[in-house]
Amino acid sequence: MDFQPTEDQQHLRAGVRDLLAGRYGREALRASVDAAAGGGAGAGAGGAGAGGAAGVDRALWRELGGAGFFALRLPESEGGVGLGLPEAVLVFEEAGRALVPGPLVATHLAAGVVPGAADGTAVVTAFDLDGPLVAHLGDADAVLGAAAVPAGEPVRSVDPLTPLHRVAAAGDVSAYRATGALLTAALQLGSALRTVELAVRYAGEREQFGQPIGAFQAVKHLCARMLVRAEVARTAVYAAAVTGDPGEVAAAKLLADEAAVQGARDCLQVHGGMGFTWEADVHLHLKRAWVRAEQWRTAAQAQELLAEELLAEALLAEELPTTA
Repeated sequence: MDFQPTEDQQHLRAGVRDLLAGRYGREALRASVDAAAGGGAGAGAGGAGAGGAAGVDRALWRELGGAGFFALRLPESEGGVGLGLPEAVLVFEEAGRALVPGPLVATHLAAGVVPGAADGTAVVTAFDLDGPLVAHLGDADAVLGAAAVPAGEPVRSVDPLTPLHRVAAAGDVSAYRATGALLTAALQLGSALRTVELAVRYAGEREQFGQPIGAFQAVKHLCARMLVRAEVARTAVYAAAVTGDPGEVAAAKLLADEAAVQGARDCLQVHGGMGFTWEADVHLHLKRAWVRAEQWRTAAQAQELLAEELLAEALLAEELPTTA
């Protein structure tokens, strides 16, 4: 089976990358981070996220809605774009690469269910974290799986652009969990691929002992491992988008989470002391990856689902008659 994007899909991805580069490039990202940290630039990477509010950019949200980001999978008869999960995965991969903040997955899932979600005039979050915790509750017009937006208590978030609130009770998002996990895996994939780019670029620019650090074997191995993890995750995410198999979705989330988290750690290692500074972008990818790893389906939940499927297959194989 060929999992290479078609020409139309490649154009779609390129268009989204251009849109985000123009609307939410590095300067916009850093401005959002500094605003969320309450002007706390210069703090160490470990201390980020304790400052001011990280509000959703409503203008950007409407632009994404206008570009069809949230209505991508809605039928054209309902005002949507009429595409499928493979195209949505490519779009979310680009959003993950750019570290676009906000409840992208929940608003996308709410298109056609919550008024205003499809065109980006409404911000929709979801009970996609345990605790129960809800991300971006302060900006939400609706919470997927809940009759009304609940009151919540602010909770410190490791990611300065993902504010969290603890609420008294959770809603039911079981119907959205598999798709939410796959789209979150696509976000993780985009982040993992971006950290590969950042590591390789820095390894080629930073010199030590009269040569780029990328010439040293240890650095080469770090970058190679990052690339392998990201490409394996890419294959799993694309395959799950085509098949929609629950087990393959769980595997894709597992692999994408690992690629994003471990890739960001290795990227930080390549950057050395620079990677721990507030000015570097590496820590932002790591913090977002940590949060996403807990959204929609955790590693433990994915492993449990895979174990159940493997057990069911083993039991079925035992029951089938053998042929001579």
